[in-house]
Amino acid sequence: MKLNLKIPLCFFDLETTGTNITQDRIVEIAVINTNAQCEVVEKANLVNPTIPIPAESTAIHGIRNEDVTDKTHL
Repeated sequence: MKLNLKIPLCFFDLETTGTNITQDRIVEIAVINTNAQCEVVEKANLVNPTIPIPAESTAIHGIRNEDVTDKTHL
C-alpha cells in the first residue's frame, strides 16, 4: 500500500510480561518509521525486564527468560 505522507510516521510496538501497567515490564520495543518518500526503517530491541516472563506471555510473543538474560534493562 502506498501512503501519501507529508511528514514522517512512526509506529511503536511493545511486548511485555503481562497486561498490568503497574506490575508488568517491557521485554521488547519495536519501531517502524516511514518518511515522505515511503522508505521504511524497522528496529527492535529486547529488554531485560528484571522479573520472570510468565509462560502465558511467552506463549503469545515467544520471548523467553533466556532470550533477555544478557540484555539491558530500562
